[in-house]
Amino acid sequence: MDLFEKLKVDRGPLGKHSNVEEGYFMFPKLEGEISPHMKFRGKEVLTWSLNNYLGLANHPEVRKADTDSTAKWGLAYPMGARMMSGNTSQHELLEEQLADFIKKPDVMLLNYGYQGVLSVIDAIVGRKDAIVYDAESHACIVDGVRLHMGKRFVYPHNDIESLEKQLQRATKLTAETGGGILVITEGVFGMTGAMGDLKNVVALKEKYNFRLLVDDAHGFGTMGETGAGTGEHLGVMDQIDLYFSTFAKSMALIGAFIAGDKDIVKFLRYNMRSQIFAKSLPMPMVEGAIKRLELLRDQPQHKENLWKVVNALQGGLKEKGFSIGFTQSPVTPVVLNGTVGEAASLAYDLRENFNIFCSVVIYPVVPKDTIILRLIPTASHSIEDVNRTIKAFEAIKEKLSSGHYRENELAKAFNE
Repeated sequence: MDLFEKLKVDRGPLGKHSNVEEGYFMFPKLEGEISPHMKFRGKEVLTWSLNNYLGLANHPEVRKADTDSTAKWGLAYPMGARMMSGNTSQHELLEEQLADFIKKPDVMLLNYGYQGVLSVIDAIVGRKDAIVYDAESHACIVDGVRLHMGKRFVYPHNDIESLEKQLQRATKLTAETGGGILVITEGVFGMTGAMGDLKNVVALKEKYNFRLLVDDAHGFGTMGETGAGTGEHLGVMDQIDLYFSTFAKSMALIGAFIAGDKDIVKFLRYNMRSQIFAKSLPMPMVEGAIKRLELLRDQPQHKENLWKVVNALQGGLKEKGFSIGFTQSPVTPVVLNGTVGEAASLAYDLRENFNIFCSVVIYPVVPKDTIILRLIPTASHSIEDVNRTIKAFEAIKEKLSSGHYRENELAKAFNE
């Protein structure tokens, strides 16, 4: 069979829905200023789908810093990869400030989060090494593990007993190969909001020789007393060997960083192919990140406002009998039972009749006949937004239970 013909026939588990309202359910467009209230198809909707946790995207100081830096430098400077011609004092300043904030010896800037995790894994493990990772790890971790040419072991989400068994297998294997072991988990799991069981993971270091990489994309800026992340929140930051976060969540920006001991970060500077062979972050991104970090560090009211909204939303949902799983973070999953078709009909009802836009997660991201309405509260949301949403969710839950979303044409199209 011709390669492209095969792709036209087998479009994948999500691609098979591409002909049903593309631009509405898949690749929708939210327009206007980044805020809880944006435009979708010409009308205002209350949106819970933006990872703008601290509300910094449109903070006046942030907008001014972005604008001033772009006017001064443009989007081209610096040219080239940092190793060759793209390094600046501002890049180094941001790394120093991040390291100081999260209390790690050194930090390396990365162009992108997804690409960064892939490249970190690729750089530090080889054929003789073994990876042990949480089954619910983000796609970037899973893809990085798939690229690993050595052995990999997976353990069920936060199952420490299983993790230990996999560590035993990995220890036996690496004793034969002469390799090492990398354990990978997350600080906050982005789909469920649950924290990684970092305390019990690091406790296993007393029995097994491994290094720990933690992806804290959703924890940095939202968790911990100062916002330094889940490691700070759980008191184990010093036991995390490699700490990663993206700027795409709390910082509302492009870019990421990896932190650890100076000698390991130096190794990464000379061995991460995605950075060695890629243009460095443009200056407006770097100076914009410096300003965002300043606000994150010096204005704790943003995180305080976020948690006021989080507590109101999650408390109100639980009070009305909704399941929000095991979230311990701002990520708020509302778990319902229903088919993919019912999920589509429910989402359409929310958007068209209640003017509420949130991400709807369906199979294969979650098990069959499970629907997750994934809400991302931010410091910019109001308690009025929360109350309006809970009231709407009560209405759609009743409709779902009564079978209202089951038999319409939209549901049938998605269920085919």
